Amino acid sequence: MGRRDRELFQNIEIETVAAEGKSLAHVNGKVIFVPFAVPGDVVDIQVKIKRKGYMEGFVTNMIKPSPDRIEPFCSHFGVCGGCKWQSLPYSTQLKFKQQQVTDQLTRIGHLKLPEITPILGSENEQYYRNKLEFTFSSKRWIESLTEAENLPAEQRTGLGFHIAGLFDKVLDIEHCYLQPSPSNEIRLFVKQFAMKNGYTFFDLREQTGFLRTMVIRTSTTGEVMVIVVFANENKEDRERLLDALKVNFPAITSLNWIINGKKNDSIADLDCSNYSGMPYITEKMEELTFRIGPKSFYQTNSHQAYRLYSIVRDFAELKGDEILYDLYTGTGTIALFLAKGASKVVGIEYVPEAIEDAKINAAENNIQNCSFFAGDMKDMLSPQFIEQNGKPNVVILDPPRAGIHPDVAKVLAEAAPEKIVYVSCNPATQARDIALLGDNYEIKRVQPVDMFPHTHHLENVVLLVKKG
Repeated sequence: MGRRDRELFQNIEIETVAAEGKSLAHVNGKVIFVPFAVPGDVVDIQVKIKRKGYMEGFVTNMIKPSPDRIEPFCSHFGVCGGCKWQSLPYSTQLKFKQQQVTDQLTRIGHLKLPEITPILGSENEQYYRNKLEFTFSSKRWIESLTEAENLPAEQRTGLGFHIAGLFDKVLDIEHCYLQPSPSNEIRLFVKQFAMKNGYTFFDLREQTGFLRTMVIRTSTTGEVMVIVVFANENKEDRERLLDALKVNFPAITSLNWIINGKKNDSIADLDCSNYSGMPYITEKMEELTFRIGPKSFYQTNSHQAYRLYSIVRDFAELKGDEILYDLYTGTGTIALFLAKGASKVVGIEYVPEAIEDAKINAAENNIQNCSFFAGDMKDMLSPQFIEQNGKPNVVILDPPRAGIHPDVAKVLAEAAPEKIVYVSCNPATQARDIALLGDNYEIKRVQPVDMFPHTHHLENVVLLVKKG
């Protein structure tokens, strides 16, 4: 965008909340999207991106704040990429999330809906996450270029979250309101220990440095897992840091480490070594116990996960004689949670390690009517697979944000289960997928669930019942 196109629009009233958590206004008949604004704010907006059908900008001046605007509770608000809705009351956040579900199911899927049940808000608005990943950076985000140039190298380091849209910039976090204690204490200790002992922080552009990332997982059982990811092996320095964590934080029940020499931060394909404690933590849900390994998926809001799975169970309304398919089963949490209500449960998941966790969880809970299979869903779920494992009466769908492959929708339509319970973190792709299933199903119930306060994200559960 050229300098001459960098328009400044003044005295613009923000109208509503739009996709990806941004707010929306109209200027000269064109839509403009703005982050960190609240409906009802009157602001000046600097245009950043100009497209044929819309613009994107940012607020340069607050003329009149919205009556709905509240003071954000986090000092990092507006710079950190998370919790963008802190300036909205939680009740207002829920209202916009409910509207988001309605809009996306009707406008994208053109679906006929029953009355949508009011969104189920999170009991905890802060400290609700059970997993966070922090990144070490040799060049933390500093707003003032002059300040950055004058700081000594050790004061340029940071341990925190990536700045939105800037892959190589990390915001050093003082206090995060997302994860309960001892998450903040561990992060601050590791940073201070590393600086005191001359450990180098990773440079994302140059791909140099020793300390790379750190993952902290907590559970409602009080267990704590820490995974420290190093860019290269240095046994003496690695063990010195891990020993310090072990001594200073006896609450850590699972301490682990990984060496990642790749150019990306993904650890899914890397070996994880247990240094002390157990190689997993546990989570409880009713009478079930789930093992969660360093690379296991588990819903990041444990309390809401139980409420979400209870809704799925309620929607499925199992009588005891059904064959149940749990597609995109992850570590088998939904499959195992529903297992006692079905005669047979079949779970399919892409990640082999997750399927191994699912099998262990089934054995630990003495559940014998579940079978788990690893493989790409569009390849695994075939007419032959269904012939071998039994035609499903009920299907649970809980895919990633991208939704399901058209081939999966086709096989499901042919299998024609009596019920499909579709759990989605992206109502837009959920709407598209339900439309793909054709006219043979009627939407009977819709229940949004807020798993992620102060963000635009949510889960949505839809019950589809075969017509006739």
